[in-house]
Amino acid sequence: MILHHEFIKSAKARGNKLAIIDCTTERNITYSKALIASLMLAKYLKRYNEGFIGIMIPTSAGAILSTLGTVMAGKVPVMINYSTGAAENCEYAQAKCGFRTIITSRALVEKIGCRLVPGMIFIEDILVQIPLRYKLSSAMKAKMPARLIIAGLPKSHEDDNLVILFTSGSEKEPKGVQLTHRNMGSNIQDLAKVFNLTDEDRFMSVLPLFHVFGHNANFWLPLVIGMTNITAANPLEYKKIPQYIRTHKATLIAGTPIFFAGYLRESKPGDFSTCRIILAGADKTPAWLREGYQQKHQMDLLEAYGTTETSPGVSVNTPHNNRPGSIGRPLPSVQVKIVDIANGKTVGAGQEGKIMVKGDLVMKGYFNDIEETSVRIKDGWYDTGDMGKFDNEGYLWHLGRLKRFVKIGGEMISLVRTESVLETLLPNGVSCCVVEVPDSLKGARIVAAVTEPVNEREILKKMAKELPSLALPKEFVVLPEMPKMGSGKVDFRTITNLVHKKIHSVA
Repeated sequence: MILHHEFIKSAKARGNKLAIIDCTTERNITYSKALIASLMLAKYLKRYNEGFIGIMIPTSAGAILSTLGTVMAGKVPVMINYSTGAAENCEYAQAKCGFRTIITSRALVEKIGCRLVPGMIFIEDILVQIPLRYKLSSAMKAKMPARLIIAGLPKSHEDDNLVILFTSGSEKEPKGVQLTHRNMGSNIQDLAKVFNLTDEDRFMSVLPLFHVFGHNANFWLPLVIGMTNITAANPLEYKKIPQYIRTHKATLIAGTPIFFAGYLRESKPGDFSTCRIILAGADKTPAWLREGYQQKHQMDLLEAYGTTETSPGVSVNTPHNNRPGSIGRPLPSVQVKIVDIANGKTVGAGQEGKIMVKGDLVMKGYFNDIEETSVRIKDGWYDTGDMGKFDNEGYLWHLGRLKRFVKIGGEMISLVRTESVLETLLPNGVSCCVVEVPDSLKGARIVAAVTEPVNEREILKKMAKELPSLALPKEFVVLPEMPKMGSGKVDFRTITNLVHKKIHSVA
Protein backbone atom coordinates (compact mmCIF):
# COMPACT_ATOMS: atom_id res chain seq x y z
CA MET A 1 0.00 0.00 0.00
CA ILE A 2 1.47 3.36 -1.12
CA LEU A 3 -0.51 5.81 0.98
CA HIS A 4 -0.55 8.88 -1.28
CA HIS A 5 -1.58 6.59 -4.16
CA GLU A 6 -4.46 5.36 -2.01
CA PHE A 7 -5.45 8.95 -1.28
CA ILE A 8 -5.51 9.70 -5.01
CA LYS A 9 -7.75 6.69 -5.66
CA SER A 10 -9.96 7.73 -2.75
CA ALA A 11 -10.20 11.32 -4.04
CA LYS A 12 -11.03 10.23 -7.60
CA ALA A 13 -13.78 7.94 -6.31
CA ARG A 14 -15.41 10.59 -4.12
CA GLY A 15 -15.15 13.90 -6.01
CA ASN A 16 -17.45 16.40 -4.35
CA LYS A 17 -17.62 14.61 -1.01
CA LEU A 18 -16.14 16.68 1.83
CA ALA A 19 -12.63 15.51 2.63
CA ILE A 20 -11.82 18.11 5.29
CA ILE A 21 -14.00 20.28 7.50
CA ASP A 22 -11.50 22.70 9.05
CA CYS A 23 -13.24 24.01 12.16
CA THR A 24 -10.45 26.47 12.99
CA THR A 25 -10.38 28.31 9.63
CA GLU A 26 -14.00 27.46 8.75
CA ARG A 27 -12.95 26.01 5.40
CA ASN A 28 -14.61 23.01 3.75
CA ILE A 29 -12.54 21.12 1.17
CA THR A 30 -13.87 18.41 -1.11
CA TYR A 31 -11.82 15.42 -2.20
CA SER A 32 -11.49 16.95 -5.68
CA LYS A 33 -10.14 20.22 -4.28
CA ALA A 34 -7.83 18.38 -1.87
CA LEU A 35 -6.38 16.44 -4.81
CA ILE A 36 -5.84 19.61 -6.87
CA ALA A 37 -4.26 21.42 -3.90
CA SER A 38 -1.89 18.57 -3.05
CA LEU A 39 -0.78 18.24 -6.70
CA MET A 40 -0.26 21.99 -6.87
CA LEU A 41 1.83 22.01 -3.68
CA ALA A 42 3.82 19.02 -4.91
CA LYS A 43 4.71 20.90 -8.09
CA TYR A 44 5.75 23.95 -6.07
CA LEU A 45 7.84 21.95 -3.57
CA LYS A 46 9.86 20.23 -6.28
CA ARG A 47 11.91 23.44 -6.51
CA TYR A 48 13.61 22.45 -3.24
CA ASN A 49 16.46 20.01 -3.83
CA GLU A 50 16.35 18.52 -0.35
CA GLY A 51 15.01 15.02 0.28
CA PHE A 52 13.37 16.16 3.52
CA ILE A 53 11.02 19.03 4.27
CA GLY A 54 9.99 20.03 7.79
CA ILE A 55 6.31 20.55 8.57
CA MET A 56 5.24 22.59 11.59
CA ILE A 57 1.53 23.40 11.28
CA PRO A 58 -1.32 22.58 13.69
CA THR A 59 -3.92 20.00 12.67
CA SER A 60 -5.80 21.64 9.83
CA ALA A 61 -6.37 21.58 6.09
CA GLY A 62 -3.05 23.40 5.72
CA ALA A 63 -1.14 20.73 7.66
CA ILE A 64 -2.78 17.87 5.77
CA LEU A 65 -2.32 19.36 2.30
CA SER A 66 1.27 20.46 2.98
CA THR A 67 2.18 16.95 4.09
CA LEU A 68 0.40 15.37 1.13
CA GLY A 69 2.13 17.76 -1.26
CA THR A 70 5.52 16.96 0.26
CA VAL A 71 5.02 13.22 -0.16
CA MET A 72 3.68 13.64 -3.71
CA ALA A 73 6.78 15.68 -4.56
CA GLY A 74 8.88 12.62 -3.72
CA LYS A 75 10.14 14.09 -0.46
CA VAL A 76 9.90 12.93 3.15
CA PRO A 77 8.05 15.16 5.64
CA VAL A 78 9.77 15.66 8.99
CA MET A 79 7.09 16.54 11.52
CA ILE A 80 8.09 19.14 14.12
CA ASN A 81 6.65 19.63 17.61
CA TYR A 82 5.49 23.22 18.12
CA SER A 83 3.93 22.77 21.58
CA THR A 84 7.11 23.59 23.54
CA GLY A 85 10.48 24.91 22.37
CA ALA A 86 9.36 25.18 18.74
CA ALA A 87 12.46 27.02 17.44
CA GLU A 88 14.81 24.60 19.20
CA ASN A 89 12.82 21.65 17.82
CA CYS A 90 13.16 23.08 14.30
CA GLU A 91 16.92 23.40 14.65
CA TYR A 92 17.21 19.94 16.21
CA ALA A 93 15.29 18.38 13.30
CA GLN A 94 17.33 20.29 10.72
CA ALA A 95 20.61 19.14 12.29
CA LYS A 96 19.43 15.56 12.82
CA CYS A 97 18.13 14.98 9.30
CA GLY A 98 20.29 17.44 7.35
CA PHE A 99 17.70 19.71 5.72
CA ARG A 100 16.80 23.40 5.80
CA THR A 101 13.26 24.05 4.53
CA ILE A 102 10.42 24.06 7.06
CA ILE A 103 6.82 24.77 6.06
CA THR A 104 5.06 26.52 8.91
CA SER A 105 2.28 29.02 9.50
CA ARG A 106 2.83 32.70 10.20
CA ALA A 107 -0.26 32.65 12.41
CA LEU A 108 1.24 29.81 14.47
CA VAL A 109 4.67 31.42 14.80
CA GLU A 110 3.13 34.68 15.99
CA LYS A 111 0.72 32.97 18.37
CA ILE A 112 3.37 30.91 20.18
CA GLY A 113 6.06 33.60 20.02
CA CYS A 114 8.48 31.42 18.08
CA ARG A 115 11.57 33.19 16.76
CA LEU A 116 12.23 32.82 13.05
CA VAL A 117 14.52 29.94 12.12
CA PRO A 118 16.50 30.11 8.85
CA GLY A 119 14.74 27.94 6.28
CA MET A 120 11.19 28.65 7.44
CA ILE A 121 8.66 29.30 4.70
CA PHE A 122 5.04 30.20 5.42
CA ILE A 123 2.05 28.32 4.03
CA GLU A 124 0.22 31.66 3.73
CA ASP A 125 2.96 32.93 1.37
CA ILE A 126 3.15 29.71 -0.63
CA LEU A 127 -0.54 29.88 -1.49
CA VAL A 128 -0.04 33.42 -2.85
CA GLN A 129 3.19 32.62 -4.69
CA ILE A 130 2.01 29.54 -6.59
CA PRO A 131 1.88 30.56 -10.28
CA LEU A 132 -1.42 30.45 -12.12
CA ARG A 133 0.02 27.92 -14.57
CA TYR A 134 0.66 25.51 -11.66
CA LYS A 135 -2.95 25.88 -10.57
CA LEU A 136 -4.29 25.27 -14.07
CA SER A 137 -2.03 22.30 -14.80
CA SER A 138 -2.86 20.72 -11.42
CA ALA A 139 -6.59 21.13 -12.05
CA MET A 140 -6.20 19.47 -15.45
CA LYS A 141 -4.05 16.67 -14.04
CA ALA A 142 -6.62 16.00 -11.31
CA LYS A 143 -9.20 15.21 -14.01
CA MET A 144 -7.08 12.32 -15.31
CA PRO A 145 -7.70 8.72 -14.20
CA ALA A 146 -6.01 7.80 -10.92
CA ARG A 147 -3.50 5.45 -12.59
CA LEU A 148 -2.27 8.24 -14.88
CA ILE A 149 -1.97 10.73 -12.02
CA ILE A 150 0.05 8.16 -10.07
CA ALA A 151 2.24 7.38 -13.09
CA GLY A 152 3.20 11.06 -13.31
CA LEU A 153 4.50 11.20 -9.74
CA PRO A 154 8.00 10.22 -8.54
CA LYS A 155 8.32 6.45 -8.15
CA SER A 156 7.42 5.12 -4.71
CA HIS A 157 7.79 1.78 -2.98
CA GLU A 158 6.19 0.36 0.14
CA ASP A 159 9.47 0.39 2.02
CA ASP A 160 10.25 4.03 1.23
CA ASN A 161 10.13 6.41 4.18
CA LEU A 162 6.70 8.01 4.45
CA VAL A 163 7.54 10.28 7.38
CA ILE A 164 10.11 11.06 10.07
CA LEU A 165 8.55 11.47 13.51
CA PHE A 166 10.41 12.18 16.71
CA THR A 167 9.97 10.26 19.94
CA SER A 168 8.48 12.34 22.75
CA GLY A 169 11.68 13.11 24.61
CA SER A 170 9.83 12.57 27.91
CA GLU A 171 12.70 10.38 29.12
CA LYS A 172 15.71 11.34 26.98
CA GLU A 173 16.76 13.09 23.74
CA PRO A 174 14.22 12.55 20.91
CA LYS A 175 15.07 10.00 18.23
CA GLY A 176 14.00 10.28 14.58
CA VAL A 177 11.70 7.37 13.75
CA GLN A 178 11.54 6.28 10.09
CA LEU A 179 8.07 5.02 9.23
CA THR A 180 7.34 3.60 5.78
CA HIS A 181 4.23 3.20 3.66
CA ARG A 182 4.23 -0.48 4.65
CA ASN A 183 4.39 0.38 8.35
CA MET A 184 1.52 2.88 8.35
CA GLY A 185 -0.46 0.93 5.77
CA SER A 186 -0.49 -2.25 7.86
CA ASN A 187 -1.88 -0.30 10.81
CA ILE A 188 -4.60 1.31 8.70
CA GLN A 189 -5.71 -2.07 7.34
CA ASP A 190 -5.83 -3.58 10.83
CA LEU A 191 -7.72 -0.65 12.38
CA ALA A 192 -10.22 -0.58 9.51
CA LYS A 193 -10.89 -4.28 10.08
CA VAL A 194 -11.33 -4.35 13.86
CA PHE A 195 -13.40 -1.14 14.01
CA ASN A 196 -15.37 -1.78 10.78
CA LEU A 197 -14.34 1.62 9.42
CA THR A 198 -15.98 2.86 6.22
CA ASP A 199 -16.14 6.04 4.18
CA GLU A 200 -19.42 6.83 5.96
CA ASP A 201 -17.46 7.56 9.14
CA ARG A 202 -16.62 11.11 10.13
CA PHE A 203 -13.41 11.53 12.14
CA MET A 204 -13.06 14.33 14.71
CA SER A 205 -9.32 15.01 14.44
CA VAL A 206 -7.69 16.90 17.30
CA LEU A 207 -4.27 15.26 17.70
CA PRO A 208 -1.18 17.02 16.33
CA LEU A 209 0.37 15.49 13.21
CA PHE A 210 3.82 15.59 14.83
CA HIS A 211 2.59 12.79 17.13
CA VAL A 212 2.31 9.32 15.60
CA PHE A 213 -1.21 8.80 16.97
CA GLY A 214 -2.39 11.93 15.18
CA HIS A 215 -0.31 11.37 12.06
CA ASN A 216 -2.03 8.08 11.34
CA ALA A 217 -5.47 8.33 12.96
CA ASN A 218 -6.11 12.00 12.15
CA PHE A 219 -4.48 12.19 8.73
CA TRP A 220 -3.71 9.12 6.65
CA LEU A 221 -6.39 6.77 7.95
CA PRO A 222 -9.43 9.01 7.26
CA LEU A 223 -8.22 10.11 3.81
CA VAL A 224 -7.19 6.63 2.64
CA ILE A 225 -10.55 5.17 3.69
CA GLY A 226 -12.47 8.13 2.28
CA MET A 227 -13.98 9.58 5.45
CA THR A 228 -14.77 13.21 6.13
CA ASN A 229 -11.99 14.53 8.36
CA ILE A 230 -13.15 17.18 10.86
CA THR A 231 -10.08 19.06 12.11
CA ALA A 232 -9.45 21.35 15.08
CA ALA A 233 -6.05 22.96 15.51
CA ASN A 234 -6.10 23.18 19.31
CA PRO A 235 -7.08 20.02 21.24
CA LEU A 236 -7.29 22.11 24.43
CA GLU A 237 -10.46 23.87 23.26
CA TYR A 238 -12.44 21.75 25.67
CA LYS A 239 -15.74 23.58 25.18
CA LYS A 240 -15.60 23.90 21.40
CA ILE A 241 -14.59 20.36 20.42
CA PRO A 242 -17.67 18.63 21.92
CA GLN A 243 -19.72 21.23 20.02
CA TYR A 244 -17.86 20.40 16.79
CA ILE A 245 -18.61 16.71 17.36
CA ARG A 246 -22.31 17.43 17.79
CA THR A 247 -22.54 19.93 14.90
CA HIS A 248 -20.65 17.85 12.35
CA LYS A 249 -21.97 14.48 13.55
CA ALA A 250 -18.57 12.88 14.10
CA THR A 251 -18.63 9.12 14.50
CA LEU A 252 -15.02 8.70 15.71
CA ILE A 253 -12.60 10.55 17.92
CA ALA A 254 -9.17 9.51 19.16
CA GLY A 255 -7.22 11.36 21.81
CA THR A 256 -5.19 11.23 24.98
CA PRO A 257 -6.73 10.83 28.46
CA ILE A 258 -5.90 14.41 29.45
CA PHE A 259 -7.79 15.75 26.41
CA PHE A 260 -10.75 13.46 27.09
CA ALA A 261 -10.83 14.66 30.71
CA GLY A 262 -11.27 18.22 29.45
CA TYR A 263 -14.00 17.21 26.97
CA LEU A 264 -15.83 15.29 29.68
CA ARG A 265 -15.79 18.30 31.99
CA GLU A 266 -17.00 20.80 29.39
CA SER A 267 -19.36 18.66 27.30
CA LYS A 268 -23.11 18.38 27.62
CA PRO A 269 -25.18 15.19 27.47
CA GLY A 270 -25.81 14.42 23.80
CA ASP A 271 -22.57 15.96 22.49
CA PHE A 272 -21.14 12.49 21.78
CA SER A 273 -24.40 10.88 20.66
CA THR A 274 -23.24 10.38 17.04
CA CYS A 275 -19.94 8.77 18.09
CA ARG A 276 -19.62 5.02 17.87
CA ILE A 277 -15.93 4.92 18.86
CA ILE A 278 -14.10 7.04 21.44
CA LEU A 279 -10.51 5.82 21.58
CA ALA A 280 -7.92 6.83 24.17
CA GLY A 281 -4.20 6.17 23.86
CA ALA A 282 -0.66 7.50 24.42
CA ASP A 283 -1.12 7.39 28.21
CA LYS A 284 -2.93 5.34 30.84
CA THR A 285 -6.69 5.87 31.01
CA PRO A 286 -7.80 6.19 34.65
CA ALA A 287 -10.90 4.35 35.84
CA TRP A 288 -12.65 7.57 36.87
CA LEU A 289 -12.43 8.88 33.29
CA ARG A 290 -14.00 5.71 31.83
CA GLU A 291 -16.73 5.90 34.47
CA GLY A 292 -17.31 9.57 33.68
CA TYR A 293 -18.02 8.85 30.01
CA GLN A 294 -20.36 6.04 30.95
CA GLN A 295 -22.29 8.19 33.40
CA LYS A 296 -22.51 11.36 31.32
CA HIS A 297 -22.63 9.99 27.76
CA GLN A 298 -23.38 6.25 28.13
CA MET A 299 -20.26 5.63 26.03
CA ASP A 300 -17.32 3.28 26.49
CA LEU A 301 -13.99 5.09 26.45
CA LEU A 302 -11.90 2.41 24.73
CA GLU A 303 -8.22 2.15 25.62
CA ALA A 304 -5.54 1.31 23.05
CA TYR A 305 -1.76 0.88 23.10
CA GLY A 306 0.96 1.81 20.68
CA THR A 307 4.35 3.45 20.23
CA THR A 308 5.90 5.84 17.75
CA GLU A 309 8.03 2.93 16.48
CA THR A 310 4.95 0.80 15.70
CA SER A 311 2.97 3.22 13.51
CA PRO A 312 1.43 3.32 16.30
CA GLY A 313 -1.26 0.73 17.05
CA VAL A 314 -0.27 -2.53 18.76
CA SER A 315 -3.44 -3.49 20.63
CA VAL A 316 -6.95 -2.07 21.01
CA ASN A 317 -10.18 -2.56 22.85
CA THR A 318 -13.21 -2.48 20.56
CA PRO A 319 -16.94 -2.06 21.23
CA HIS A 320 -17.36 -5.85 20.94
CA ASN A 321 -14.14 -6.90 22.68
CA ASN A 322 -13.51 -4.56 25.58
CA ARG A 323 -11.79 -5.33 28.86
CA PRO A 324 -11.74 -2.07 30.86
CA GLY A 325 -8.34 -1.45 32.41
CA SER A 326 -6.54 -3.49 29.76
CA ILE A 327 -4.99 -2.14 26.56
CA GLY A 328 -6.95 -4.60 24.45
CA ARG A 329 -6.04 -7.47 22.19
CA PRO A 330 -3.26 -7.28 19.57
CA LEU A 331 -4.30 -6.14 16.09
CA PRO A 332 -4.76 -8.94 13.52
CA SER A 333 -1.37 -8.68 11.78
CA VAL A 334 0.61 -7.93 14.95
CA GLN A 335 2.60 -10.45 16.97
CA VAL A 336 3.12 -9.68 20.65
CA LYS A 337 5.01 -11.66 23.25
CA ILE A 338 5.93 -11.06 26.87
CA VAL A 339 9.51 -11.94 27.80
CA ASP A 340 11.30 -12.30 31.11
CA ILE A 341 13.49 -9.24 31.67
CA ALA A 342 16.30 -11.38 33.07
CA ASN A 343 16.63 -14.14 30.44
CA GLY A 344 14.54 -12.94 27.48
CA LYS A 345 12.40 -16.11 27.44
CA THR A 346 8.71 -15.90 26.59
CA VAL A 347 6.45 -16.17 29.63
CA GLY A 348 2.88 -17.41 29.88
CA ALA A 349 -0.46 -15.76 30.64
CA GLY A 350 -0.55 -13.94 33.94
CA GLN A 351 3.22 -13.54 34.11
CA GLU A 352 4.82 -10.11 33.92
CA GLY A 353 7.60 -9.20 31.53
CA LYS A 354 8.68 -6.90 28.72
CA ILE A 355 6.35 -6.29 25.76
CA MET A 356 7.90 -7.29 22.41
CA VAL A 357 6.22 -6.55 19.05
CA LYS A 358 6.72 -7.95 15.54
CA GLY A 359 5.02 -7.26 12.20
CA ASP A 360 4.83 -4.87 9.27
CA LEU A 361 3.97 -2.05 11.68
CA VAL A 362 7.51 -1.99 13.15
CA MET A 363 9.59 0.97 11.97
CA LYS A 364 12.44 0.76 9.48
CA GLY A 365 14.72 2.12 12.21
CA TYR A 366 15.95 5.27 13.91
CA PHE A 367 17.28 7.81 11.44
CA ASN A 368 21.07 7.78 11.23
CA ASP A 369 21.31 5.66 14.38
CA ILE A 370 22.16 2.05 13.55
CA GLU A 371 23.39 1.35 17.06
CA GLU A 372 20.14 2.32 18.82
CA THR A 373 18.11 0.55 16.12
CA SER A 374 20.04 -2.69 16.65
CA VAL A 375 19.47 -2.43 20.40
CA ARG A 376 15.70 -2.06 19.99
CA ILE A 377 15.05 -4.41 17.05
CA LYS A 378 16.39 -7.97 17.04
CA ASP A 379 15.20 -10.72 14.68
CA GLY A 380 12.31 -8.45 13.71
CA TRP A 381 11.11 -8.08 17.31
CA TYR A 382 10.83 -4.51 18.60
CA ASP A 383 11.60 -4.03 22.28
CA THR A 384 8.98 -1.52 23.48
CA GLY A 385 10.65 -0.91 26.84
CA ASP A 386 7.19 -1.37 28.39
CA MET A 387 6.19 -3.96 30.97
CA GLY A 388 3.01 -5.95 30.60
CA LYS A 389 1.22 -9.26 30.78
CA PHE A 390 -1.47 -11.23 28.96
CA ASP A 391 -4.53 -12.51 30.76
CA ASN A 392 -6.14 -15.86 29.99
CA GLU A 393 -8.42 -14.33 27.34
CA GLY A 394 -5.65 -12.69 25.32
CA TYR A 395 -6.06 -9.15 26.62
CA LEU A 396 -2.84 -7.23 27.12
CA TRP A 397 -2.27 -5.28 30.34
CA HIS A 398 0.20 -2.42 30.51
CA LEU A 399 2.25 -2.26 33.70
CA GLY A 400 4.36 0.79 32.91
CA ARG A 401 7.71 1.62 31.38
CA LEU A 402 10.58 -0.65 32.42
CA LYS A 403 12.33 2.61 33.26
CA ARG A 404 9.49 3.28 35.70
CA PHE A 405 10.50 0.23 37.72
CA VAL A 406 13.09 1.01 40.35
CA LYS A 407 15.25 -1.29 42.49
CA ILE A 408 14.88 -0.47 46.19
CA GLY A 409 16.39 -2.67 48.89
CA GLY A 410 16.92 -5.40 46.31
CA GLU A 411 13.26 -5.40 45.20
CA MET A 412 11.84 -4.25 41.83
CA ILE A 413 9.18 -1.64 42.60
CA SER A 414 6.68 -0.35 40.03
CA LEU A 415 6.26 3.41 40.17
CA VAL A 416 3.13 3.01 38.05
CA ARG A 417 1.58 0.71 40.65
CA THR A 418 2.35 3.21 43.43
CA GLU A 419 0.92 6.00 41.26
CA SER A 420 -2.25 4.05 40.51
CA VAL A 421 -2.98 3.43 44.20
CA LEU A 422 -2.20 7.05 45.10
CA GLU A 423 -4.54 8.38 42.39
CA THR A 424 -7.54 6.63 43.97
CA LEU A 425 -6.90 8.33 47.33
CA LEU A 426 -6.37 11.92 46.20
CA PRO A 427 -9.13 14.57 46.39
CA ASN A 428 -10.96 15.37 43.16
CA GLY A 429 -8.95 17.62 40.88
CA VAL A 430 -5.55 16.72 42.39
CA SER A 431 -3.10 15.09 39.98
CA CYS A 432 0.01 13.12 40.85
CA CYS A 433 3.18 11.66 39.37
CA VAL A 434 5.50 9.29 41.21
CA VAL A 435 9.25 9.53 40.52
CA GLU A 436 12.46 8.15 41.95
CA VAL A 437 15.33 10.12 43.43
CA PRO A 438 18.76 8.84 44.51
CA ASP A 439 19.13 7.56 48.06
CA SER A 440 22.53 6.97 49.67
CA LEU A 441 21.29 4.02 51.74
CA LYS A 442 18.87 2.12 49.50
CA GLY A 443 19.98 3.35 46.08
CA ALA A 444 16.67 5.12 45.41
CA ARG A 445 13.57 6.38 47.14
CA ILE A 446 10.09 7.22 45.91
CA VAL A 447 8.74 10.77 45.87
CA ALA A 448 5.18 11.72 44.98
CA ALA A 449 4.59 14.98 43.14
CA VAL A 450 1.04 16.33 43.67
CA THR A 451 -0.65 19.47 42.37
CA GLU A 452 -2.03 20.52 45.79
CA PRO A 453 -1.03 19.90 49.43
CA VAL A 454 -2.65 16.72 50.81
CA ASN A 455 -3.00 14.91 54.12
CA GLU A 456 0.15 12.83 53.68
CA ARG A 457 -0.15 10.81 56.88
CA GLU A 458 -3.73 9.72 56.16
CA ILE A 459 -2.94 8.86 52.53
CA LEU A 460 0.16 6.84 53.41
CA LYS A 461 -1.84 4.92 56.02
CA LYS A 462 -4.36 3.89 53.34
CA MET A 463 -1.66 3.14 50.74
CA ALA A 464 0.06 0.78 53.21
CA LYS A 465 -2.99 -1.49 53.04
CA GLU A 466 -2.31 -2.16 49.33
CA LEU A 467 1.44 -1.71 48.90
CA PRO A 468 4.62 -2.93 50.61
CA SER A 469 6.51 -0.31 52.62
CA LEU A 470 9.26 -0.09 49.97
CA ALA A 471 6.66 1.09 47.42
CA LEU A 472 5.34 3.95 49.57
CA PRO A 473 6.40 7.55 48.81
CA LYS A 474 8.94 8.84 51.30
CA GLU A 475 8.15 12.46 50.48
CA PHE A 476 5.42 14.55 48.87
CA VAL A 477 6.35 17.54 46.71
CA VAL A 478 3.80 20.09 45.47
CA LEU A 479 3.99 21.10 41.81
CA PRO A 480 1.11 23.49 40.94
CA GLU A 481 0.95 21.97 37.44
CA MET A 482 2.10 18.65 36.00
CA PRO A 483 4.21 19.34 32.88
CA LYS A 484 2.83 17.63 29.79
CA MET A 485 4.14 16.91 26.32
CA GLY A 486 2.34 18.38 23.29
CA SER A 487 0.48 15.08 22.89
CA GLY A 488 -0.90 15.33 26.43
CA LYS A 489 1.47 12.70 27.84
CA VAL A 490 3.07 13.32 31.21
CA ASP A 491 6.58 14.77 30.85
CA PHE A 492 8.40 12.50 33.31
CA ARG A 493 11.82 13.96 32.60
CA THR A 494 10.76 17.52 33.43
CA ILE A 495 8.79 16.43 36.50
CA THR A 496 11.75 14.43 37.81
CA ASN A 497 14.05 17.44 37.33
CA LEU A 498 11.59 19.73 39.13
CA VAL A 499 11.25 17.29 42.03
CA HIS A 500 15.05 17.04 42.33
CA LYS A 501 15.35 20.84 42.45
CA LYS A 502 12.61 21.14 45.08
CA ILE A 503 14.22 18.51 47.29
CA HIS A 504 17.70 20.01 46.95
CA SER A 505 16.44 23.54 47.62
CA VAL A 506 14.80 22.35 50.86
CA ALA A 507 17.93 20.41 51.83
